[in-house]
Amino acid sequence: MRIIETIAEMRKLRRESRRISLVPTMGFLHQGHQRLIAAAANRGGLTVVSIFVNPLQFGPDEDYDRYPRDLARDLVTARSAGADVVFAPAVSEMYPAGVSTTRIELGPITQVLCGRTRPIHFSGVATVVAKLFHIVGPSFAFFGAKDAQQVAVIRRMVRDLNFDVGVVRVPTVREANGLACSSRNRYLTDEERERAGTLFRALTAAERLYAEGERRQAALIDAVLTMVESAAITPEYVEIRSWDCLDPVGATLDERPVLLALAARIGRARLIDNVLLGTDLAE
Repeated sequence: MRIIETIAEMRKLRRESRRISLVPTMGFLHQGHQRLIAAAANRGGLTVVSIFVNPLQFGPDEDYDRYPRDLARDLVTARSAGADVVFAPAVSEMYPAGVSTTRIELGPITQVLCGRTRPIHFSGVATVVAKLFHIVGPSFAFFGAKDAQQVAVIRRMVRDLNFDVGVVRVPTVREANGLACSSRNRYLTDEERERAGTLFRALTAAERLYAEGERRQAALIDAVLTMVESAAITPEYVEIRSWDCLDPVGATLDERPVLLALAARIGRARLIDNVLLGTDLAE
């Protein structure tokens, strides 16, 4: 496996490669990342994993400085999952002039759900992913379904800016109790981690109600809230929106697929999760 730290070297490799699949990450790789890397490797061509903790997507009171980092561990994980290349640039390589004054703004899709409390987050995500697309030149890019809003934002950016990149959504990988794998799970104590499994159980309870015919948005959301709050977890939001554009949906759902998403804080960790209601959207 090749390790690249400079944009110039990555661009040189890009020119020499027929097809590239990119897995953008912020490192501290877990089982979810391993599935992304394996999915990319299965597409054929060169599998590139980027590892870069992007300062543009963190607000002033967020966890940029304490975000977990362990490059040596990540290299072992990436190699075992099937990566051919790890692109791990320094902040000074990606932003040589310091704070980037050029940012990508996508409007309302970034202002709902997580965007309400993290107003600069998705602008930072879109900006760094656009840079990675330009630098790496992938045919496909792989993102986890857990980060549903991120997937929607990247797809909107790809469409609006005419990137010739296929965005592949990979199913969420979960711990034994249903908790979605996340680098931020390391912030949880053992007790908090066990309690955090309630988030997915609450989502699947609503999923069962939907399968039984419940179409009232309020009833599905109340089912989630009841379970989450019974575990002494304070939700930041529980919402149902269109799965692709994150638009509001009616009080009574029709048969079109929708996203049931939540965010909650447990101890030091802010956790997100979601399920799709309606037609399964295989990628």
